[in-house]
Amino acid sequence: MDSTTSPTNKEITMEIPDFFRLYNDGTIERLQNSPIVPPMLDDPAADGVSSKDVVISHDPSISARLYLPKIDHDHHNNNKLLPILVYFHGGGFYFESAFNQIYHTYFNLFVSKVHVLVVSVEYRLAPETPVPAAYDDCWEALKWVATNTDPWLINHGDFNRVFIGGDSAGGNIVHHIAMRAGAEALPGDVKVFGAILSHPFFLSSKPIGSEPVEGYEHTMPFATWDLVCPSAPGGYDNPMINPLANGVSGLATLGCSKILVCVAQKDSLRDRGVWYYDAVKKSGWQGELQLFEVEDEDHVFYAVNPESENAMKMHQRFADFLLQ
Repeated sequence: MDSTTSPTNKEITMEIPDFFRLYNDGTIERLQNSPIVPPMLDDPAADGVSSKDVVISHDPSISARLYLPKIDHDHHNNNKLLPILVYFHGGGFYFESAFNQIYHTYFNLFVSKVHVLVVSVEYRLAPETPVPAAYDDCWEALKWVATNTDPWLINHGDFNRVFIGGDSAGGNIVHHIAMRAGAEALPGDVKVFGAILSHPFFLSSKPIGSEPVEGYEHTMPFATWDLVCPSAPGGYDNPMINPLANGVSGLATLGCSKILVCVAQKDSLRDRGVWYYDAVKKSGWQGELQLFEVEDEDHVFYAVNPESENAMKMHQRFADFLLQ
């Protein structure tokens, strides 16, 4: 269970400072979760963006929050369908939610400016449900999009322009869903048109670029992987966290037509995003590959401060990728 106050008379058995505590009685504290907020139809604070929650699966528990921009009469009559963005939130696989205030505020603003239909997926979190459960949940959510009869998707979604996207751990998930889409058909012959990996969470046993050599495996990303997938064969070189574990050639089977990799200059994971971009470029993958960097910003800055000048640049870059 989650606790909002520090338990007394308990011992911490595992901790990621400022983010996570596990106590000897099994109690879990997620210290960075923002509040859960409800969806809203025709939100006046978001230029009429509507949101609603849907259940994708009861067992396992998978759900999503859908966002639909305000549809004007002429747009509807002209039958202009909207690209569908299936989004996987960040949070190191162990915190955050598709239903929390940060992501809800972000998507209200994003959808009001970039007219797409968003399916923001609520997948199961570690350590209660270790990785790779998150990958399976997100694949099931993508299958639900491809097969479902939800009226928002049926009436307004363009199934020829289905995108997947995510930040941090969600960017990692995007990679794995794209790989699976290259090996396994989606229902109705739906294809993943494009993929956005924003500040993706990847690792390897050896540092790259500007990553520190001294104390490398004692940094927070390693503590995170130890928490969310403690029994991964190969540890930090398991293909789940190291997409180059089996060489770059395997990336040639990524199942989409175009990829956008986003990095931020001050992000400690910045070099991993460039590393991934370079690997895909060398792999022989035949799609359109793009890299976008924002200077003077840190990890997933645009979701934390979505109205900032640089966040607006991200909105525009995403719009160019999704709408062109």
